[in-house]
Amino acid sequence: MKNILKHGGVKAGIFMIVFYQIVMLTVFMSGYSAIPKNVTNLTVAIVNEDQQSGTEFVQKLQEQLPFKVVTNESLEQAKTGLEDRDIHMIIRIPGDFTEKLSEQDGKAQLQYLINESNPTTITSSMKNVAAEITAQMGAQVQAQSFEGVLSSMQVPAEQSKQIVESTMGKVSSDIVLSNPQPAGMQNQMAPMFITMALYVGAMIYAMQSIGGMKQLQGQMGKWRAFFAMRGTNLLVSILAPLVGIGIYFMVQGYGVEVFLKMWMVHSLQLFVSIEFTSIFIMLLGQGGMLINMIFVLSQSIANGTSMSPEMMPGYFKFVSHITPMFYSTHLDYNILFGGGKTVEYAVGLALVGLGAFVINTAIHHFKKAKQIDTVQEPVQQPVMI
Repeated sequence: MKNILKHGGVKAGIFMIVFYQIVMLTVFMSGYSAIPKNVTNLTVAIVNEDQQSGTEFVQKLQEQLPFKVVTNESLEQAKTGLEDRDIHMIIRIPGDFTEKLSEQDGKAQLQYLINESNPTTITSSMKNVAAEITAQMGAQVQAQSFEGVLSSMQVPAEQSKQIVESTMGKVSSDIVLSNPQPAGMQNQMAPMFITMALYVGAMIYAMQSIGGMKQLQGQMGKWRAFFAMRGTNLLVSILAPLVGIGIYFMVQGYGVEVFLKMWMVHSLQLFVSIEFTSIFIMLLGQGGMLINMIFVLSQSIANGTSMSPEMMPGYFKFVSHITPMFYSTHLDYNILFGGGKTVEYAVGLALVGLGAFVINTAIHHFKKAKQIDTVQEPVQQPVMI
């Protein structure tokens, strides 16, 4: 037993067991603690079109809503923010809200606009909040300031009291959903899992390809081997995503245009992921896989499919900006379901790849040619997740 425990492979295996536990539990517990704690960081826009009592309702909502509330935008401006995921729900108070309440048989309606091309935690939370707001609004209308508003409109006191008593149940909700997702959990999770599958593949490929590049440098030279490997990476990035995207499209049919867009996005994502994960292999050799593991686990939260950036703790928000998966998953959201900032996400993904390429080039430049040519690390079996 003692001899076995002293064996290098067994020691390494024990280390990996401990390492994975520490990293996974730390990442998941620190990341998912943001739900529901950081839901208050989401933004709700209130658009008031009622010139009679709407201002009072807005004030009450501002006091009660546990979100960042925006009240100075037009409906069109708020819709743009909703499409771009900067605003997570719009509450619209129609211009005839007070008038409908004052009618004997009238029924007032609050409109809620929600973008479904978002993490399910956001859409479900906003639907629940909409139901609560409608119920609270009905109670406020009945019990508080509405009677005074009717009096200011010169409605007789007795009639005003009768109207107020009849308002129970007169406030209803109209939930308008944009960019709906097809039914099925596989569609909601597709942006995350397509991106994750390619990223993990890129991580293992990077480890193997850099080992091969080091062996080829003696034959090809330092820089020819480096750029030849980038050309190979590009070819792999163009062809490999066809497998995963093809499987998804066989199960959930979309048009040819959507297929081609997904192919282009994930070809770019795979190339960027190879460059990004190569950084740590270039620096640390096989030990760089430990750093890569930390990043792949961090991106399972920082990719934005379980929570929005506004909800993420600081570390995960930072990781979302410097790693590929956040941009890729949001491009998938836009292609498959709809949404704004497509160019911004594409540019962000390309910049991460460009930055990683520059860093890899610098590492390759500053490493001694003799060290690179003569030290050939054994190509080990990939570390499995």
